[in-house]
Amino acid sequence: MINLAILASGNGTNAQQITEYFASSDKVCVKCIVYNRKDAYVAERARQLGVPAQYFGRKDFYENGSVMRYLRENDIHWVILAGFLWLVPEDMLAAYPDHIINIHPALLPNYGGKGMYGHHVHEAVVANREKESGITIHIVDNRYDCGTTLFQAKCQLTDDDTPDTLAAKIHLLEKEYFPKVIEKTVLG
Repeated sequence: MINLAILASGNGTNAQQITEYFASSDKVCVKCIVYNRKDAYVAERARQLGVPAQYFGRKDFYENGSVMRYLRENDIHWVILAGFLWLVPEDMLAAYPDHIINIHPALLPNYGGKGMYGHHVHEAVVANREKESGITIHIVDNRYDCGTTLFQAKCQLTDDDTPDTLAAKIHLLEKEYFPKVIEKTVLG
């Protein structure tokens, strides 16, 4: 069994979709969810899904090694970022080389980097009157949104699109493709 850990910072819709996608798999399992905001709704989603969830603060990620110990204790093979907003620490990158996957709500390399997440991305895309946007699923490295691209999917924008309508289009792409790309990648 390939064990996944999902790292999240917020609502957890992607974490839920990934967990549900693999619920009946005999090859891939969401073993745990790690979150870094005490009030993140992803913890409640994990509880409802019956998946262990654990909060870790900034010190746990960057200084005292608590997160890495937790991942090792859970025999994690791949780390999936699903709305996780911190730069992945060097010790995790070293422990999981090319085994950390992220999804970004834009067509990288455009609209990536520090501070470009969620609604900030959609606002920038709409403000620049782009004709298309989409998702990028990529391997994580030591810079925001710069790792090797695994997959991109596009959606068209109209003159009537707002950041909210674009977010809805992006969410549909995430739901359709993120679990499938994870599966294809981790199964090699």
